Amino acid sequence: MRCRVTHVLLPVTVLARRGYAVAVIGAAVMARAEGSGHRRIGQQLGVPAATVRGWLRRLAGRLEPARVFWLQVAVRAGVDIGVPDARGCPWRDLLAALELATAAVRGRFGPAGVLGPVTDWQVAAATTGGRLLTPRWAPIE
Repeated sequence: MRCRVTHVLLPVTVLARRGYAVAVIGAAVMARAEGSGHRRIGQQLGVPAATVRGWLRRLAGRLEPARVFWLQVAVRAGVDIGVPDARGCPWRDLLAALELATAAVRGRFGPAGVLGPVTDWQVAAATTGGRLLTPRWAPIE
């Protein structure tokens, strides 16, 4: 019997089911953490506002689980990792956890990968298997 399923290996520069690079999506998340709305972010990035709104809504529903997930990544990849102080905003707390995970990955594997310097959003794509914004992505427990 045939499998009849297609498997695609995604590079760490994209997320599954998204037509934009993870760096663009990450820039939208960072702008949101600084207080910008989806219309302004879309205009700045040259992305339709509705697309940005979709990204932000999807991630808004999983800010805390994603933050905890990246703290777990940091602990597993790093040594003597401390939890970052709260930044007063769930979006900024998420970014702090992702920065910590990236630092731990760089510390373990080196600062440069095949594609050059390892970025926060490449770590986000790699650790979530490209599924950060897919409907059923759930971080490991």
